[in-house]
Amino acid sequence: MHSFGHRANAVATFAVTILAAMCFAASFSDNFNTPTPTASVKILNINWFQKEANGNDEVSMTLNISADLSSLFTWNTKQVFVFVAAEYETPQNALNQVSLWDGIIPAKEHAKFLIHTTNKYRFIDQGSNLKGKEFNLTMHWHIMPKTGKMFADKIVMTGYRLPEQYR
Repeated sequence: MHSFGHRANAVATFAVTILAAMCFAASFSDNFNTPTPTASVKILNINWFQKEANGNDEVSMTLNISADLSSLFTWNTKQVFVFVAAEYETPQNALNQVSLWDGIIPAKEHAKFLIHTTNKYRFIDQGSNLKGKEFNLTMHWHIMPKTGKMFADKIVMTGYRLPEQYR
């Protein structure tokens, strides 16, 4: 006869094996989801555009951020981290990214939103490279699943330009 310890070990091993198989199935099922998120960012106002005492350019702007990210949520989604970044080129760097706003979406019910805000983080360039600069606003998101690997993607919105003069 097997002892109680042997039987408990067999049951625990079986339970862990089934749990691992369920986690794999949940993670694998996310590969069949084809999300179709939408996003729009409008710059309502350039509040100020100035040169700091140390020579760096700084911009403050008022934004309207709207998005429908509900298609990112599946039964395996724990939460979605989303942020808006300004992306531009300078002679020193091929890609500069400055985060302007971010948020965590905990559930599908909160995935459709419209936010009127100023940039949450300072938009500063190390140098005097922002006068008349064309830039993109990009909404990035990272899907954090309950089990499995994280997914990341973005929507790039082009056609933005900063003023030629400081204000």
